[in-house]
Amino acid sequence: MSGPDSDDDRAFKDLNVVGMLHQFWEQKQVKGMMMESDNLVVYESIPSPSPPFICYVTLPGGSCFGNVKNSKHIHLHLYCYSKAEARRDAARIALMNSTFNELPCRRITPEFISHSVKEAVSTTSGNIADASDPGTSIGAYCLMLELNTGKTMLEFQEIMTVFQLLHWNGTLKAFREMRCSRQDVIHYYSQQRLDERTRSHMALDWLQKEQHSPGLLSQELQLAVKELGEARRTGRELRFYKEKKEILSLALIHANAEDLEGYHSEVMSWTEETEFEYTQEGHCMEGSMTDSSEHCQFHSQASDRESVE
Repeated sequence: MSGPDSDDDRAFKDLNVVGMLHQFWEQKQVKGMMMESDNLVVYESIPSPSPPFICYVTLPGGSCFGNVKNSKHIHLHLYCYSKAEARRDAARIALMNSTFNELPCRRITPEFISHSVKEAVSTTSGNIADASDPGTSIGAYCLMLELNTGKTMLEFQEIMTVFQLLHWNGTLKAFREMRCSRQDVIHYYSQQRLDERTRSHMALDWLQKEQHSPGLLSQELQLAVKELGEARRTGRELRFYKEKKEILSLALIHANAEDLEGYHSEVMSWTEETEFEYTQEGHCMEGSMTDSSEHCQFHSQASDRESVE
């Protein structure tokens, strides 16, 4: 049975694309365009005894892509017959997005910020004058962009993923109830990176939600897996979807474990800890981050539509 590698040119590109992706990011590291502590490229193959095979590739900084070939398109020969092929296909998507990200139009400039803010205003009930007020959703969105002037769209997306997760997890809603200013929240979390500690805090919050609504974790995990699969098949950047799945999976593991109380004592609630930090520093005041997070999602979706397959 002839597979997708039957075309000689395509096969040649597929066989070399993994090395090309590694070389691309290695050159950026040599030029000092990324932190030396960052891993170059990390692959993750999903265990499966038979096709369809799925592979994710995470780039320095955290951007994630996956193979787009899947079992729904067997008749079109868009099907990964092996784990190696899934790895090559994921590398192909990541390489195309990495090179596309180097174009001048993919870098945040004052002109880009002006256009993006006007576009956000046109799709909401906001006013262009709000852009100078971080206390408004438009102003918060503008501030996020200004803080990231000079960065590429992938770099900006990595930061926006943090805010997307905070919105999804309910943390931004907690800040609204605490009357914390959007400006303080933006400045604080723009400097934070997703790590195991952050995931553990969010997983604990979902454990608490599960205690109030039994079965919620399984339901949310099923939805997260579905969203991740749909996003992967369209060639979108996947970190937000993948992080949701991993956080919920971690929470579900501990929900089924007998040492739930021990786990709870090891990690302070994410919202409680952040509240302590902010009240200690005296930064809590009137404002809301929820609306600005929606603008982040708006921008993220626009960026995703420009991702190349």
